[in-house]
Amino acid sequence: MHLNPEKYDHIEKKPTTAQNPRLSRRRRAGGTPTKRQNDQPTPEPTGGSSTLTTVYISGPNEFALLLPGNDELVSDAEDDGVVFCTSGSGCANPFPTGFITGSAVAEAADGSYIQITGCMDSSQFPFAQGDDGGQFDVRFPNGAQCTFGGYGASFIEQVEPDADRFCMRCCKNADDQENCNSHQDRAGCPVAIPGTYEFGEVGCS
Repeated sequence: MHLNPEKYDHIEKKPTTAQNPRLSRRRRAGGTPTKRQNDQPTPEPTGGSSTLTTVYISGPNEFALLLPGNDELVSDAEDDGVVFCTSGSGCANPFPTGFITGSAVAEAADGSYIQITGCMDSSQFPFAQGDDGGQFDVRFPNGAQCTFGGYGASFIEQVEPDADRFCMRCCKNADDQENCNSHQDRAGCPVAIPGTYEFGEVGCS
């Protein structure tokens, strides 16, 4: 199943990585990823909140993620990504059938964050070919938020089409660089958000 290419005709496309060095900086680097100790604060969002950029985690079968438009690199969609959700969750853009192949939710014992990690079948969504992924957070798109903490609270979401993998962690507080470190944007899901990436015969670790 593929989405209608006309669905995103109304969305203004931002400069590509070739035109905008900031975007290429945020793409995941090759080699063995390592967790970077970077405690610099995340800049506060300045954009307005919108249902089109509001993600949530209600359970392993009820959640919403930011995703790119048709044939758009994740790293190029960090300014114009829109929300897709599980069937029956009520958002305007449901995930294509068969897109999510496994997911698991975990919460911090102290209530500081909730996260979802999982595998996807990238062939069921019109990702750009050869896309190694990118990250969404409170500034990309500007004003994006997770309902767990609300506007301004930290969250990070990584989508890695080439690895058939996704992950998202929503923190309770703003600028939580211990649990929602936005500077792990090149690390990849297993490093940035450790969790479950194996689901029986389906795996993406």
